[in-house]
Amino acid sequence: MILIIYIFLLGLIIGSFLNVVVYRLPEKESIIKPGSHCPQCNTKLKAIDLIPVVSFVINGGKCRYCGASISWQYPFVELLTAFFFLGAYLKFGLSVELFIILLLLSALIVISFIDYQYMIIPNVITYSGIIIGLLSAIFFDYISIFSSLLGIVIPALILLVIALIFKGGMGMGDVKLASMLGAFLGTTYTLAGIFIGSLLGSIIGLSLMVLGVLDRKDRIPFGPFICFGAVIMIFFGEFLINWYVSLFL
Repeated sequence: MILIIYIFLLGLIIGSFLNVVVYRLPEKESIIKPGSHCPQCNTKLKAIDLIPVVSFVINGGKCRYCGASISWQYPFVELLTAFFFLGAYLKFGLSVELFIILLLLSALIVISFIDYQYMIIPNVITYSGIIIGLLSAIFFDYISIFSSLLGIVIPALILLVIALIFKGGMGMGDVKLASMLGAFLGTTYTLAGIFIGSLLGSIIGLSLMVLGVLDRKDRIPFGPFICFGAVIMIFFGEFLINWYVSLFL
């Protein structure tokens, strides 16, 4: 029970750091310096201002120095990361695979929020992810090197073909994201995750068009949907694949 609490608290702390990455990376700012500060009044935040979720609640969602509103994204990302960390621990236990999956989940959270806000998927994350995923397969053997290599190539090629045929839909960032996922998860899980994400994205996109919120020419960031599908496969992939196979037996 104590370890579960520690894992959850670790997730909150990492989530707080991921907020910094989401905010600074698209602006090409250092994620290390300067220290955390209010983006409105630039006041350097003290330790009491940086307690995940708690500081947001105590200060009523506002900067206690200038009164500027603080986005709900901050506590949301912190809690989302904490629950993902807890779920991963309950699924994978205290193992090498757990830490690999925690790293991947953290990257997916950052990618989702950056792509949603800026319509970009930073190369520094996807390229680093591809290398780390492949090295993890080589040194820790949680999936085979062959599976990782195929995962890097096949899903990316499929999305590349789709991107070239249907211009204006998927971007090269989505292709690189698929390659990164494949490095960690292999071909089957990555393609299944992309399918789930595509299905969800299509449903939401069409619904928003019917409601008049979006126009047919409006672009929808696809990265968050791919990431969502990947998360589903991380936690429920074995169950979903066994269920799918059972339909044909």
